[in-house]
Amino acid sequence: MASSVPGPVQLPESKFDLGTYWGRVKHCAGISDPSMLLNTQKDIENAKLLIWDYKNGVVPSMTPALWRAKRVLDSTLHPDTGEVVFLPFRMSSCVLSNLVVTAGMLTPNLGQVGTLFWQIANQSLNVAVNTANANKSHPMTTQQLVTNYLMAVTASCSVALGLNALVPKLKSVSPNTKLILGRLVPFAAVVSAGVVNVFLMRGEEIRKGISVFDKDGNDLGVSKKAALQAVGETAASRVINATPVMVIPPLLLVRLQKTVLKGKGMGVQTFANLGVIFGTALAVLPFALAVFPQRRVVSVSSLEEKFHSLKDKEGKLITTVEFNRGI
Repeated sequence: MASSVPGPVQLPESKFDLGTYWGRVKHCAGISDPSMLLNTQKDIENAKLLIWDYKNGVVPSMTPALWRAKRVLDSTLHPDTGEVVFLPFRMSSCVLSNLVVTAGMLTPNLGQVGTLFWQIANQSLNVAVNTANANKSHPMTTQQLVTNYLMAVTASCSVALGLNALVPKLKSVSPNTKLILGRLVPFAAVVSAGVVNVFLMRGEEIRKGISVFDKDGNDLGVSKKAALQAVGETAASRVINATPVMVIPPLLLVRLQKTVLKGKGMGVQTFANLGVIFGTALAVLPFALAVFPQRRVVSVSSLEEKFHSLKDKEGKLITTVEFNRGI
């Protein structure tokens, strides 16, 4: 993010009011815009120079070029390290990176092998995104990553295979209801495994705490309570993010297969499936991402006692702190 560029002048968090849901929606639409993937390394370096000029007093106020530069960095750099996030795991790549995997999971009549393959592919992508974007207060070891990955895959595949076996045995529901429930099995697997995934992959943060900062960006220490809130909100956001993409397309496709897609070949149906998923994700992702702010501001009273009596450089009592929630 642009906030990782050094300089004494505070950079505005956003062009929009992040204190409101609608402001966060517009902000998230900017950083999740797939066109941000077209920025080259030169564009990123130029954006850093522009932001450096502002944060070091060379440029007195925000301009359209500066807002553009901030958007480039916010969609490209990790907020804690300032390093470029690997392209497929950036927020601006979220729709495209998940498109094929989501379409695979939502393919009707996959069978056990197909279900296992796409659930493993999805959890592999989730682990990669988690690792690339998580709060960096406590990096995980390779052994921890592998162990947590295997546990998340196990949870995902168990739910998917279990529900796939259960739904056909339901006797008190109509065939159409069974069809709909069957199409929603991937949603249940993704949500349950997604929550498990977040808590496993970021368990070290809960055990040791994450760094919290004052309004000037000074590190005030680590907080376990802040970590629990950060990880809890991230887990909740996974459910919110997955719901529209994993629910709307399969239900819409059931309807389309009974009307305009009736009798069409597998190629046409696959293309339609990809189109519905892509359109849904592009339209609803900013609304889902905006539910929880990424940079959280909380009262020190909600944290450990050691933060209650801290003072800033002017000797004033610090009443609020902030931390990176991660994604």
